[in-house]
Formats: sequence, structure tokens, C-alpha cells
Amino acid sequence: MRIVMMALIALVVGAPAVAQAQVQVHVDIGIRLPAPPRLVVVPQVPAVRYVVEPAAPANLFFYHARFDPAAEPVDDVTYRRLIRAVLARPPRRPSPPGQHVVIPGHAGLRDFSAAREPVVKAACGGAWRSYVQHSHWRIVVPVSRRHQHRTAGQLLDAVEDHSAPLVHLLRFPSLSINHGMVVFEGTRTSAGAEFLAYDPNDPERPARLSYDRARRAFSLPPNRYWRGGELNVFEIFRRWYL
Repeated sequence: MRIVMMALIALVVGAPAVAQAQVQVHVDIGIRLPAPPRLVVVPQVPAVRYVVEPAAPANLFFYHARFDPAAEPVDDVTYRRLIRAVLARPPRRPSPPGQHVVIPGHAGLRDFSAAREPVVKAACGGAWRSYVQHSHWRIVVPVSRRHQHRTAGQLLDAVEDHSAPLVHLLRFPSLSINHGMVVFEGTRTSAGAEFLAYDPNDPERPARLSYDRARRAFSLPPNRYWRGGELNVFEIFRRWYL
């Protein structure tokens, strides 16, 4: 599953303060706490196009697919065509009601990918796509604390609006972390905010991403691929140029 997603958001100025009261906002993306459902590992598939269903606005399956478990399953050729139809649609806006691609015979992306793993891999393409994202040019843009403060507010607003934003976690130039997650829950706290996210590298449990208002910085606890500490967070597919 894709780890390299070098997509940075342009600097922005100004940000409303994050409320101090602890207010939790949540969007149902098919995750039932205390842990997201496990997905079949698909190393060749970019995470931006293969995450829990339904997932982030950037997730094409969330935007454009509807799974119908009551319908009769179809052959692999038809499934491949349906997947490609989903991937061909725009990543920044959902299909109008009634115009989603219907994938028959499966309850969701987890079930579908488990049963049809080779088909999903073949239809979604290889990891080389990770290296040719048009947003990679943003890597050279410095990250301000105002940008991170605004990002925290935007993520809270997105979840409150029943979206699940896809975010890029990054340390540059070291690249000690360069990873993508799907935020599905956010809580406003006295210190800033706490987020829960689906991590494709650890699908058994939600990742906990914290925002410290005083430092205007995000942090992620240590795990098997990250030593822990502060990092920069960017929302992917928020603008046409990202």
C-alpha cells in the first residue's frame, strides 16, 4: 500500500481559534471503534485510492462507489471495469445521487478487496503512481505554524461536515515519516484537538493524531515505522493544485 505521498499544501494565513471546550465530531466511514476494520494489504495500490470504505472525500470509492451485497456477483472482467470506472472519476467531488458506480455482490471495500484481491490490484495500478503526483512540487514550500493551526481547524470542520479528509504526514527534508491517513473523528480539547485516523500501516487500531494549540504543532505517538514526535500535516485533494 502506498506510503510515499509527497503532496504539500500551500501556505495560508490566518485561522480561527480552536474552541477550548471538548466537543467531539465524528463521521461514520465504516469504522466501528475501538478499531477500524482490517483491509487486505495491497502493496501495489496507492493508499490515496485504497482505504476503508466509505472513507475520505479524496477516496474515490467513497465518492463514487456503492456496494450492493444483495446483488449477484459478476465476473472478474466486469469487476475490473467497474473499479476503473470509479478511479476515472474526479477525486475532489462526489458523484450526484443515483449516479454512483454499483459494485454488486459485496458489502464494502473490505469485503470486496478480500474476495477479489488480484482484481483490485490489477485494476488500481502500481505504486509508481505515488512518484508522479502533480502536487509533489509543493515539497519545497516551508510550513508555517499558522498553516498548521488552520489545518487543525479545517480537519475539525471537515469531520463535522461528515467528511473524512485524507491527510499527508511528513517531516521534510529528513522524510523520517512520509505517510497518508484518513481522519474520521475529531475532538476539540482545552489543549487543541485530538484526531482518530485510519492508518493503512496499522489497520487493527485507530491512529491518534494530536494538535497542540500553544505550539501550533501536530504530533503522532511512536509506532513501528515512526519514532514519535511532531510532524507536519497536510490535507490532500483540498484544492485543484494539490
